[in-house]
Amino acid sequence: MATPGLRDIPLLPGSPRRLSPRAVVRGGQDPNHGQQYLRVPGSQAPGRDSGLPSDGGSSCSGLVINNYLDASEPVSSEARLSRMHFHDNQRKVDYVLAYHYRKRGVHPGQGSPGHSLAIVSNGETGKEPRARGHGDIELGPLDALEEERKEQREEFEHNLMEAGLELEKDLENKSQGSIFVRIHAPWQVLAREAEFLKIKVPTKKMYEIKSEGSIAKKFNELLQKLSSPLKPRVPEHSSNKMKNLSYPFSREKMYLYNIQDKDTFFDNATRSRIVHEILKRTACSRANNTMGINSLIANNIYEAAYPLHDGEYDSPGDDMNDRKLLYQEWARYGVFYKFQPIDLIRKYFGEKIGLYFAWLGLYTSFLIPSSVIGVIVFLYGCATIEEDIPSKEMCDQQNAFTMCPLCDKSCDYWNLSSACGTAKASHLFDNPATVFFSIFMALWATMFLENWKRLQMRLGYFWDLTGIEEEEEHSRPEYETKVREKMLKTSGKSVVQKLGTNMTENEDEDDEDKLTWKDRFPGYLVNFASILFMIALTFSIVFGVIVYRITTAAALSLNKTTRPNVRVTVTATAVIINLVVILILDEIYGAVATWLTKIEVPKTEQTFEERLILKAFLLKFVNAYSPIFYVAFFKGRFVGRPGSYVYVFDGYRMEECAPGGCLMELCIQLSIIMLGKQLIQNNIFEIGVPKLKKLFRKLKDETEPRETDSAHSKHPEQWDLDYSLEPYTGLTPEYMEMIIQFGFVTLFVASFPLAPVFALLNNVIEVRLDAKKFVTELRRPDAVRTKDIGIWFDILSGIGKFSVISNAFVIAVTSDFIPRLVYQYAYSHNGTLHGFVNHTLSFFNVSQLKEGTQPENSQFDQEVQFCRFKDYREPPWAPNPYEFSKQYWSILSARLAFVIIFQNLVMFLSVLVDWMIPDIPTDISDQIKKEKGLLVDFFLKEEHEKLKLSDEPGQRSLGGGRHSRSRAPSSAPSGRSQPGSIASSGSQHTNV
Repeated sequence: MATPGLRDIPLLPGSPRRLSPRAVVRGGQDPNHGQQYLRVPGSQAPGRDSGLPSDGGSSCSGLVINNYLDASEPVSSEARLSRMHFHDNQRKVDYVLAYHYRKRGVHPGQGSPGHSLAIVSNGETGKEPRARGHGDIELGPLDALEEERKEQREEFEHNLMEAGLELEKDLENKSQGSIFVRIHAPWQVLAREAEFLKIKVPTKKMYEIKSEGSIAKKFNELLQKLSSPLKPRVPEHSSNKMKNLSYPFSREKMYLYNIQDKDTFFDNATRSRIVHEILKRTACSRANNTMGINSLIANNIYEAAYPLHDGEYDSPGDDMNDRKLLYQEWARYGVFYKFQPIDLIRKYFGEKIGLYFAWLGLYTSFLIPSSVIGVIVFLYGCATIEEDIPSKEMCDQQNAFTMCPLCDKSCDYWNLSSACGTAKASHLFDNPATVFFSIFMALWATMFLENWKRLQMRLGYFWDLTGIEEEEEHSRPEYETKVREKMLKTSGKSVVQKLGTNMTENEDEDDEDKLTWKDRFPGYLVNFASILFMIALTFSIVFGVIVYRITTAAALSLNKTTRPNVRVTVTATAVIINLVVILILDEIYGAVATWLTKIEVPKTEQTFEERLILKAFLLKFVNAYSPIFYVAFFKGRFVGRPGSYVYVFDGYRMEECAPGGCLMELCIQLSIIMLGKQLIQNNIFEIGVPKLKKLFRKLKDETEPRETDSAHSKHPEQWDLDYSLEPYTGLTPEYMEMIIQFGFVTLFVASFPLAPVFALLNNVIEVRLDAKKFVTELRRPDAVRTKDIGIWFDILSGIGKFSVISNAFVIAVTSDFIPRLVYQYAYSHNGTLHGFVNHTLSFFNVSQLKEGTQPENSQFDQEVQFCRFKDYREPPWAPNPYEFSKQYWSILSARLAFVIIFQNLVMFLSVLVDWMIPDIPTDISDQIKKEKGLLVDFFLKEEHEKLKLSDEPGQRSLGGGRHSRSRAPSSAPSGRSQPGSIASSGSQHTNV
């Protein structure tokens, strides 16, 4: 075939310089523009074989060519099949890099801004560039910073092409704008990296999954039939009866895999993961030898890097993709009653996000039985409220318990019967059923964690996560910068040369090339001091709210109209103040935790994430639970007694609990804070803030003068649509939100049995809210393979154990369960609770009140000689008046004994449950063993067939046929020669 004529195409800055002289002839310079040109072979028909030899069968293997493809010409709908591909409609876009550029000195008479050129690398010949007219853009010089960034991008993209990737991007033909670098990984690169990363892929061998016994099988079939309306209409994966054997990909064992189509053998998530791994380990020497795309984004060389979504989720028509399927069957509130399509979530977003939604789904489903039991406990309290003897005694006006004044001077004596409503309300939550509910919730937490471990193993089996190794992580950009600064101070060597040697050869770092504890000591010191300061700040705010309650109560008591509602008003306003402060400090503490973790300079992203989680959890835990801990365990404990009260300030006494105890107030505090956080922070913030950000970006785009392309704006590409979405920032906020809620559900459930109900209602919305956010509002995250949920499981386990202790103290100290029990069995004359209220009240001689603290202008009906107060003290006529009585010490010892017995009993039951439920389900354990045996048999069978084929006698000239047959399985056949093969890889980061 005759060689077509050669055409002049501009040489791109940053293009690979090592080009084959057979294909490329370096030309002169354009006399009009002084731009350097490449001369490349003429146009071929676009297709997958465009990179094949074109000149007498000469090979182009290992050739990297950058060409121009005129994108200004209209592309028919038949030719432009997908917005997920390069302009040749053949190569899939696996990853996108985005950056913003600006130019100076744009000629006022510029041509149509809608015309652009696309750059296609590795194997596509270009079309004739349009003639240069007077209306074309004349590019002025860039400022120094922009020029430096441009050179760094060019070098990085050059290194990516040397690693075998294929690039396409738009030409910078406007004064400013965003450029998208589309990246495609050819088969050779995918095969090489899949082997390097040890990615498990399905083999040809399939086997039947062992079914349960006859009874279990019938029960499972019945369950499947009953739950069929709740199942999402998506292709099933893990529930199938057949499963492919999986084995890490190996180019030497290609015969093991059922490779029908190389373009679809690796799914989109795996392809983008492979490209991301290459991006992370590709160096850029111009950018101080920074390693990877994360460093370049941190230095503002690129703005974003993301894989593409699988098309639009709300596109009209019947064309279906995974994103649209997820939206219809998962990410809408209308399907809240359906199960989650966990396998499809994992396929689309990767294992890490799949495990999060699997965990959230299991947690939500486990809240159902706890909610039912909690409602039963609450209804039991409602049903027995009229039979509660202490409540009856408090409401009986004939008892006429005259109580001591609640404050100095302005407060009068009062009848205990006036607190009848509080006493009845307290019984709703302070009854014997709450004790058993606390034990149940402690065992519930253990069973939830055990079942999660089992589900995690089951998913790991079906998702081929068993036996995966921890991937080697690369240093964070900030760590590299600190190391560079350290080397600059301590070494006279060239920093670039020394870092280049270490980074490219992956040698072990000595003390000069890494940060030691001495380098990090100032950061650790700042961390320790800052965390102590933040915790002290939280306690100070809690104390400030206490002072507000005391002073407000004293002020409202002066007015006769507000005096009857003092307690309700003060409690409600104080809880609202606490809620607002918690919401504000939550945002502040999140930012502070991030800043403190950056000061520590962790080496890898995983270490950074773990330390950030621990700091954020500690600060947010203290922030959310400090007011609740105060009400539960400290309020009313340091009040003193009449005649000897404890004063915060002059004239302001420490606050005490209501006559019915502090448990009712604890319930109010817990419910308002929990519901407020869920409603405001978790839902309004999650829904409202993204919408406000989107509106702000839209207004910003409308106000900024831009050179628009009307045709492009009507039919934007997928990378444009994804670029306008919010970047994915990780799962830490999602987990943190649920972990704090888990604490509300378990730590103080004895005081608020309805907590699981409100958590369940929130989570039903939360699952769909998170799903909608991931599918419609966020850029597609990188697929990350992981075996478990990491440090979050340890935090959950810690909260579960701590909840046993906290509930034991809530029952023993905050509620009246122990005093009632002691009275009924030790002091009652008839074994009932008759006389319990009188037993809990001590006497005080009002004549012994301090001067100036007596009630002024008392309106009490009768003259008072003795008033009563809630405590266990000796009467004024006893030998030791007002000292703690024997009843006090007996109740205190009973409380401590209950804490010890309750804690050990629940811990023992938890360990027993843990022991009875194996971490690995028996059927999964058997299947894993069976799979190993089948894999060995399959290997032996395939190797035997391979040897059999190689030994077959045949008429093959010079034995070449036998050689080609025996080598066939270990080669990677392809329709065209690829520069990304192992032979052509020129980058030290892609050597296997």
